Amino acid sequence: MSDPHPGSLYVVGTPLGNLEDISLRAVRILQTVDLIAAEDTRHTGKLLQHFQITTPQISYHHHNRQERLGQLLHHLQHQHQAVALVSDAGMPGISDPGQELIAACIQAGVMVVPIPGPTAAITALCGSGLTSDRFVFEGFLPVKGPARRDRLRTLQPEERTLILYEAPHRLIKTLEDLAECLGPERSVSLGRELTKRFEEFWRGTLATALAHYQQQPPKGEFTLVVAGAPATTPFLAETALQAEIIRLLKQGLSRSEVSRQLAKLTSHSRQTIYQLSLTVES
Repeated sequence: MSDPHPGSLYVVGTPLGNLEDISLRAVRILQTVDLIAAEDTRHTGKLLQHFQITTPQISYHHHNRQERLGQLLHHLQHQHQAVALVSDAGMPGISDPGQELIAACIQAGVMVVPIPGPTAAITALCGSGLTSDRFVFEGFLPVKGPARRDRLRTLQPEERTLILYEAPHRLIKTLEDLAECLGPERSVSLGRELTKRFEEFWRGTLATALAHYQQQPPKGEFTLVVAGAPATTPFLAETALQAEIIRLLKQGLSRSEVSRQLAKLTSHSRQTIYQLSLTVES
């Protein structure tokens, strides 16, 4: 079993919470590289102390990533050091700035070696009970504005299972938006504090999930797994949907009746259709 190759970046998966989930290979690499680039050196320091690893650390996170990129490439290319990249939990490069360093190393011709480890998205998917043969990872939705509305709109016709991350203070708003966009009866599984002491899976519909967490304020980090759109449900692009709304309004149907009828025939929610109907002339 050889030591890390000089001048290589090792992308090391670390536990989500339970320290027993770390691999023997990950421990060996962290022990033998020259430097560890950590999202939070204090957090990673606890992991290193537990496994009696004394390798020096350097911080690499969202706020200093531009400054650190050049420094880390210097360590790799000119000092020929082996560097391990770790995040606070799970695989680096998944919804964190590690992806930028990995891409920069590949572009610079630096060898990148992934060391597989836990990932919240796959852990939550496996525990959800929802279809796992085809899925799409969305990470964190845009927080607000047109970017959020556009992203949600693109998810309406998606037939693959959806995986999203969310912070506790934004969970209620996200459940509201998902229920409005995808329909309140869409199945969902919420994995909370995965692999940790208070790990919990909650399963139901978007409507019942919203009611549940309105009564019990969310705590901890959440991974949402949402069922995809039924394959038999047609999806109309906005222009086609507008044309259908106009056609039905001209037949004498009210906007409420149009919204109710089209919601049954398409993957759009009644509220989405009603709001769109207000923008067209009957």
